[in-house]
Amino acid sequence: MPKIIDLPARPYVGIRRTITMTTFGLVADRIAGLIGWLAERGVSPADAPFLRYDSINMPEDRLVVQAGVPVATPVAGEGDIFADVLPAGRYVTESHHGHPDQLAGVISGMLAWGDEQGLAWDMTEKDGTEHWGCRLELYRTNPMVEPDPNNWDTDLQFRLA
Repeated sequence: MPKIIDLPARPYVGIRRTITMTTFGLVADRIAGLIGWLAERGVSPADAPFLRYDSINMPEDRLVVQAGVPVATPVAGEGDIFADVLPAGRYVTESHHGHPDQLAGVISGMLAWGDEQGLAWDMTEKDGTEHWGCRLELYRTNPMVEPDPNNWDTDLQFRLA
């Protein structure tokens, strides 16, 4: 069952790519590199790595997605790695245990629950593209420790308007 929580602003480092549903690896596969880049600088992640969905246009199969790693204090970016802050605010959150392929159903259920509750998402739609203020998938399971994706834990956090 989804719940609403208040979250503070959270600094992170990330990379951004425009992708399709079949080229998700161009962004998702960069998470390990971001963690390594931070480790080279003596910085530990402050929370689980994530994907942040900036815009989604499913009819045209075009998404703008960030891979990010939260940090305790801001870290300057370098090259295509940038520093940013997840905005503070009220978020609807839902946890999922299982294969990431099952997230679409969890997301649909969470969005429907929000609509039933009369909640307004931090999202605008223009010309078939959803532009999200902050829509996150946090990956709680390290695939190097647990290689079976059926045993992975993922948290969804979608900011409310």
